[in-house]
Amino acid sequence: MNMRKKLFALQVSVFLLFIALWKLVIIIFKFPEFILPSPETVFLEWILELKDGMLLKHTWVTLYETLAGFAIGALLGLIPGYFVAKSRTAEQTLSPYLVAAQTAPKIALAPLIVIWFGFGVLSKIVIVALIVFFPILVNTIVGIRSIDKNLIDLMKILKASRLQVFTKVELPSSLPVLFAGFKTGITLAVIGAVVGEFVGANAGLGYLTIYAAGLMDTPKVFAAILQLTLLGILLYLAIDFIESIAIPWHREK
Repeated sequence: MNMRKKLFALQVSVFLLFIALWKLVIIIFKFPEFILPSPETVFLEWILELKDGMLLKHTWVTLYETLAGFAIGALLGLIPGYFVAKSRTAEQTLSPYLVAAQTAPKIALAPLIVIWFGFGVLSKIVIVALIVFFPILVNTIVGIRSIDKNLIDLMKILKASRLQVFTKVELPSSLPVLFAGFKTGITLAVIGAVVGEFVGANAGLGYLTIYAAGLMDTPKVFAAILQLTLLGILLYLAIDFIESIAIPWHREK
């Protein structure tokens, strides 16, 4: 418990130091509000936007795009990843195409996706799913292949079915690596949603950022960025909490 308190105190100290440096830069260089607003101005703008309800409205849109795209991308990564991990032939056949799909810049494809799927949430979900897909796929392959072969051989000796091997050995053993992929994926999902909203949207935190920047309303831009940061942190912590429930033995180690 003392270690946790020290860690929390250190985290708070780093945050306060960041705020102090931010304020110091403004004082030294005398930046006007439309260039670099003060921390208190940004915080007040964030509170006002929350009370107005506009910030929450755009947050819900980005959250929906993020979660829907993450779920689809994770599913698309988990299923092929499992079969690729179990078959060297499948890996050798599909690897060039999977790598090509990953190396294709998603930001460059974003305008095309918006043209194909429209300015609504569907295009953002597609972009998020494409960005999330590869990290989950790779972690699934690594997770399945990191399983102790002796455990698999033991299950075969016990004449366990394929389903029993999967539920009793493969899934529990690969969960630590899978959750590492989920944590990476959820942060990338937020970025993907914002990229899609930058390219073309009529709602969402990314849209709000671009809209406020067009009006030279820098405090509102910072308030939207603050909300995006908090959203990403909360989603990451949610995955971390689920991990602590699903694999408590790994967390203890």
